[in-house]
Amino acid sequence: MAIWNLGSINRDLVYELVDLPQPGETTLAYGKLEFLGGKGANISVAAARAGAHVCHIGAVGVDGIWAADRLLEYGVDTRHVARVEVATGEAIIALDGSGENQIILFAGANLAIPVDNIRTALLSARPRDVLVVQNETSAQLEALQFGQKRDLRNGYVAAPFDEGALSAALPYIDVLIMNEIEAVQFAESTGALLEDLPVEDVIVTRGARGVHWFNATSGESLDFPARPVDVVDTTGAGDTFAGFLLAGLDRGLLMTQAISQGIVAASLMVTRRGTADVIPDRKEVQDILWQDGRSNKDFV
Repeated sequence: MAIWNLGSINRDLVYELVDLPQPGETTLAYGKLEFLGGKGANISVAAARAGAHVCHIGAVGVDGIWAADRLLEYGVDTRHVARVEVATGEAIIALDGSGENQIILFAGANLAIPVDNIRTALLSARPRDVLVVQNETSAQLEALQFGQKRDLRNGYVAAPFDEGALSAALPYIDVLIMNEIEAVQFAESTGALLEDLPVEDVIVTRGARGVHWFNATSGESLDFPARPVDVVDTTGAGDTFAGFLLAGLDRGLLMTQAISQGIVAASLMVTRRGTADVIPDRKEVQDILWQDGRSNKDFV
């Protein structure tokens, strides 16, 4: 099996601040860090470190070849990362002392992914492989439609939130992952309850309040507690959760097991500064699960 990720690739520039700036305020940064990032790249690295075979579909400019090379170093198949005549995506991240952030995103090459490149990649996918998309690239809907025709298991990470994009994608989604704010925004803009969506599995991440999961077929609804840790940086935690969750499903784990390993991975991620370069690996997650009394053999 494999995970096919139509995902963004960014250069993340992180500025460390005492407090996040208010409108019109100039704030002095006491540190600057640079990472591989983008929701897509983060998810690909997380899934690869969780043990999945991951094929990334995306684009970089000539200034971003280093990013594709780094993805490859982290075990991600980059044969379907196009080189385009647009600058590579970039995120400017302001990070305060409590781990909260503000992010300015320049999409760049992420909105110039050739549709033919996506179709060519997915022709190599096998039935029930996982396809995942986010709202930081072009051609998400085309990819999901083609994935459904190929009998893939379509995953959708609803960030950055776009009600129109999500509504259009709903008929083609099997696994929907969103955070609590996005879930509230969608409910307020559409009036739809999560339980009424035409999606098999809906997962809502709620930060320190854990994760909520609803399965449409069984009607099962479960809440999973968060793992308490000292938070350093929340950037990329949701992406890490999604990558480990999808990798678990791709390996045949039950949804409850996949969610549990995603929670542990995210809890490790928030104790580190950075994005794709500092995502934990499968062994780190399994060690925590073992310490928590859940045998590694249940998460193979």
